[in-house]
Amino acid sequence: MSKRILVVEDDHDILGLLKDVLENEGYEVTGLAYTDAILQSISKYQPDLVMLDFLLPGVNGGELCHDIKSNVLTSRLPVIMLSAFPRVLESLGDFGADAFIAKPFDLSAMLHTVSACFDDNLAMA
Repeated sequence: MSKRILVVEDDHDILGLLKDVLENEGYEVTGLAYTDAILQSISKYQPDLVMLDFLLPGVNGGELCHDIKSNVLTSRLPVIMLSAFPRVLESLGDFGADAFIAKPFDLSAMLHTVSACFDDNLAMA
C-alpha cells in the first residue's frame, strides 16, 4: 500500500509540481489549495504525512501544524512546512513541524526530506 500525503499549498503551480513528483515516486497525493479545518481534512483523507505551506490565505500554516501536533489523534503525524520565507519561520518557531523545506526547493532534496519523515515516523512506532 502506498503512503498517502496531504499537501496544502495555495500556489497552483507548486501544488501541481509537488503532486506530480510525489505521485511519480509512488505516493498517493491529495492536494488542497486551502483548508481552515486541517483536522477535518486529515480525518477525510487519512494521510500518512502532511505538507503545509506556511503562508496561506486567511490562515497560517504554522497554526495548522500546531493544531495537528497538539491533537492526541494526530500528534504523531509527520508534518513538513514549506515557505519561501524561511527567516520568518525561524523567528516564529517551527510550530512542531518535523521538517522544513525552503522554496524554491531542489526536487531530490524535497523527496529525501519526505522519505526521511516516513523513516523517522517508523522508528517512533
